[in-house]
Amino acid sequence: MTRPRISARISAISESATLAVDAKAKAMKAAGRPVIGFGAGEPDFPTPDYIVEAAVEACRTPRFHKYTPAGGLPELKQAIADKTLRDSGVAVEAAQVLVTNGGKQAVYEAFATLLDPGDEVIVVAPYWTTYPEAIKLAGGVQVDVVTDESTGYLASVEQLEAARTERTKVLLFVSPSNPTGAVYSPEQVEAIGRWAAENGLWVVTDEIYEHLVYGGVRFTSIAAAVPELADRVVVLNGVAKTYAMTGWRVGWLIGPKDVVKAATNLQSHATSNVSNVSQAAALAAVSGDLSAVARMREAFDRRRQTIVRMLNDIPGVVCPEPFGAFYAYASVKELLGKEIRGNRPRTSAELAELVLEEAEVAVVPGEAFGTPGYFRLSYALGDDDLVEGVSRLGKLLAEAH
Repeated sequence: MTRPRISARISAISESATLAVDAKAKAMKAAGRPVIGFGAGEPDFPTPDYIVEAAVEACRTPRFHKYTPAGGLPELKQAIADKTLRDSGVAVEAAQVLVTNGGKQAVYEAFATLLDPGDEVIVVAPYWTTYPEAIKLAGGVQVDVVTDESTGYLASVEQLEAARTERTKVLLFVSPSNPTGAVYSPEQVEAIGRWAAENGLWVVTDEIYEHLVYGGVRFTSIAAAVPELADRVVVLNGVAKTYAMTGWRVGWLIGPKDVVKAATNLQSHATSNVSNVSQAAALAAVSGDLSAVARMREAFDRRRQTIVRMLNDIPGVVCPEPFGAFYAYASVKELLGKEIRGNRPRTSAELAELVLEEAEVAVVPGEAFGTPGYFRLSYALGDDDLVEGVSRLGKLLAEAH
């Protein structure tokens, strides 16, 4: 009998669709084509200078040339605890913090630590592409609650309850959302948190876009809204989006001490400590004020308003106003099956391929996020490129008939 070369577990994992779109766009640009990419969720700003200087100083510090504790530098763990109280109103100890290699490692380790094979996780769709793969690797079973533009991509307690079974162990709660930009109101957050607490569920909440909210909307941490969840909530976060530090790879996981200790044991074998230089940079970021973030948020807000207006001006495109993160999630369902330049795309994936070839604009199709019929566009790119890219998109899609 010939055994497979690749394990079934790893063979089942899909490539990150957002990174794949971004890579293809960059390859086309390298070949001389003027592609404008709306694919990757990456701020176009440089990391603030004071954070970079902290990293330079760390390079000169001999203790950072050696191994440090697998769970994170003690001073960074304390700073994250302090920042969590400042920004979320949730009091935690340093022992409840695990510093990870980016937010993705925090996502994986949370599910690997909480799930046994067959445990169910309720996931609101559209969802970020990494969640299903992390759940799958942990042996969990994903149960989708599908939302659409009619509710602004927000799920109700009734929808969540309809998805709950005796095997449900975890609710994945994300606000602000990638890919939709949806933000739950304080009242909605509290209602969902109380439902989870009453049913004995764990909540894994991804708060990486906590500072990127607009239009008078405010971020509410489910851990703060429902204190009785404290022993059953795991908070995921990181410096990538707030401080324009995607390449530095520093995230964290906050939770009950037994969960954090177990996840730290896993990390001690998987990667050991996060790069000390990056941890020193993250320490400067979370310990500093939020003035650099405020400047970036102002630019994102301007772009948000522009992209939503321009998308809704395209016949057949419907885009609810997003109030968080830096994504617009637009329905293109009305355009599917129509003829565009001799092609008749039947899916949003096929339409996205056509848009890339004909308009030289890269978008991520809804198939990547569990809801076909949509495009996700990141507006974390320069104002001029944004206007030019959406103008090209509109010009092409206007030909649909």
